[in-house]
Amino acid sequence: MQTFAKVVELGSFAAAADKLDLARSVVTRQIAHLEHRYGVRLLNRTTRKLSLTDAGQAFYERVRPILAEVADLELALQAQGSTPSGRLRVSAPVSFGILHLGPAIAEYLQQYPEVTIDLDLNDRVVDLVEDGYDVAVRIGPLLDSSLVARPLAPQRLHVCASPGYIERHGAPRVPEDLKRHRCLHYAYASTGNEWRFEKDGISHLVRVNAALRANNGDVLRTAALAGHGIILQPEFLIGADLRAGRLVALLEDYAHTEISMYAVYPHRRFLSPKVRSFVEHLERRFGASSEDRAGPRRTR
Repeated sequence: MQTFAKVVELGSFAAAADKLDLARSVVTRQIAHLEHRYGVRLLNRTTRKLSLTDAGQAFYERVRPILAEVADLELALQAQGSTPSGRLRVSAPVSFGILHLGPAIAEYLQQYPEVTIDLDLNDRVVDLVEDGYDVAVRIGPLLDSSLVARPLAPQRLHVCASPGYIERHGAPRVPEDLKRHRCLHYAYASTGNEWRFEKDGISHLVRVNAALRANNGDVLRTAALAGHGIILQPEFLIGADLRAGRLVALLEDYAHTEISMYAVYPHRRFLSPKVRSFVEHLERRFGASSEDRAGPRRTR
């Protein structure tokens, strides 16, 4: 079954043989054995291409979940007393990765030296399955319901600007005042160019005029610190600046919907030891409320 599925997925006997580290003749014999055993042709073969017969398509659709169950069982058995090891591919947003995930990974590798981590920092939402990632850290709404999401910590959003900007341009008193201010906008925001506020049960939706639009929060933070405009960014990015007075919180009477931070991974009933231990490490590292840790804090 594994051989048949690999032939279908890769589209050739030779590619399946290479992937499974088998001789091509072995792959050919195994497919012939299946067809002889069930008395049906599963694959149409020509010198140039392979295609599934109707019986082959039906067989493949039944085989895939069976093989997934077998893989889950193997992982579960390996996890019993198994030490996390091997290569772990992780995706995370750029600013969060630099500021907080990097130190967390250093701690993890200290504890699990047999794991090697391949970290990709990108604010674009990657396809975990197609791009081959084991785990991703995501901040904001989750769009793919096929993934398993473990909540790590909520993140409060702040509207803020530098003291110098406020001195030159004044501070907005109500959200609608933002229309006449220079705003620095995050290009991947789920709400587009609109900033959302709420007060006394009334929602305020303001379409801002972006003096700078960027797909990275650190770029916007740097511009705000230099006095170029107002930003709307999460606690993990600008919390230290607010506490140090480098940025000043604005419109504090108006609430924002908290955004959540998750560790996400492809759905598997049984996780490999490296994935399980890494996700649990992130939960311990970022799920705590203490402010003396390097990382996001819970806001409630």
